[in-house]
Amino acid sequence: MKISIIYHSKTGRTKRIAEIISEGIKENKDFQVKLMNLDEIDYGFLTESKGVVFGTPTYYANISWQMKKWFDESWNCNLEGKIGAVFATGDYLGGGSDAALLTLINHMMVKGMLVYSGGSALGQPYIHMGIVALKDLDADLIKKTKIFGNRIASKALELFGDGDEVL
Repeated sequence: MKISIIYHSKTGRTKRIAEIISEGIKENKDFQVKLMNLDEIDYGFLTESKGVVFGTPTYYANISWQMKKWFDESWNCNLEGKIGAVFATGDYLGGGSDAALLTLINHMMVKGMLVYSGGSALGQPYIHMGIVALKDLDADLIKKTKIFGNRIASKALELFGDGDEVL
């Protein structure tokens, strides 16, 4: 089963979170994960993906303009029915990363995606909307981020099959 992680990263921090989410996804069986910066999107892989995770840095309590531009111009990219999840990076608590997550979720809903986070139903760690990574990546955040990736993979398996199909 395939999952795409699409992100915009200027400093490398958002890319690093994408890599950690990918590690968590791959803890589940039979997953192919492709990390794609906005200017390197493999639309063939994206089309075949059962899930897409979007990540953005936070600027003024919003997603990056590059991510917004991609959503605005990707009208021919069919994401309907795919499981979708989000993450954001920011510089400080209260910097608006939660608003950036909600903006991504709004775009995903317009695209017809099935939005997923795990919420509080799965217990600790609670990940209500998506991962938010502030400045330094400590061991606790890395652990939570891997769990987030693993939960996305588990839900994709539950919704779309057991992963035994030919990749």
